Amino acid sequence: MNIKRRLQSVMAAVMAGLMMVSAAGCAGNDGGTIATDGSTSMEKVIGILKETFEAANDGYTVTYNPTGSGTGITAVSEGRCDIGLSSRYLKEDEKEGGLTETILAWDGIAIVVHPDNPVSELDIATIAAIYTGEITNWSAVGGNDEEIVLIGREAGSGTRDGFESITGTEDICKYRQELTSTGDVIVSVSSNPSAIGYASYEAVQDSVKALRVDGVAPGEDTIKDGSYAVRRPFVLVTKTDEPLSEAAQRFFDYATSSEAHDAIKQAGAVPVE
Repeated sequence: MNIKRRLQSVMAAVMAGLMMVSAAGCAGNDGGTIATDGSTSMEKVIGILKETFEAANDGYTVTYNPTGSGTGITAVSEGRCDIGLSSRYLKEDEKEGGLTETILAWDGIAIVVHPDNPVSELDIATIAAIYTGEITNWSAVGGNDEEIVLIGREAGSGTRDGFESITGTEDICKYRQELTSTGDVIVSVSSNPSAIGYASYEAVQDSVKALRVDGVAPGEDTIKDGSYAVRRPFVLVTKTDEPLSEAAQRFFDYATSSEAHDAIKQAGAVPVE
């Protein structure tokens, strides 16, 4: 009897183990966590994609770590997240280092001033001259006789990289303040009538005024067709030669599908079609 009971106990343990292995093997199809890391400017886009994806996919969770584009690119390269988020194109050395970019949407970079500033339009060349210190007073561009206070983003920011690349001012801007988020730029400009800054178009509020650039105001149509010159991509960054997990691939496929277009538009960005 003792031997029989022992055999029964062993068989029960074996069956329990097999059931656990089977359950673990299926877990990837029943849910999982997708880790994203990077651009602070993509917060609203990722937030609404997370919300709509999780609502349609029980058991799946999307996390977002708003560290900035450069840090997000590094994080996916080092395997610390599934999908990196960048508000600039990948550089050639990043692509050669094993990363792939997929453009999710377009975002206009608005040039913003205080609402009381009489200036409503600048061209790209003038914006560059202001940010490099060639033009230092608003009176030179039709504004008040006040020193221009230059507000920008910190080194490594995708918004800064996009702005400087488009205006040809890489590494030569004379910033008074270098801030770590889009929201901080909006707040700083809104509190200083002499300030000028740049921020993601979707983040612009009534507390600041977005300037026309070369006669074109930022908007969905002008950003999509490229007539508004200061635009950048919202990019999903993945490893070129390593497949995503089942959960991450499911989220990636949703985010880049036509099903996600309405959600992306609600976030203020322009989906790639």
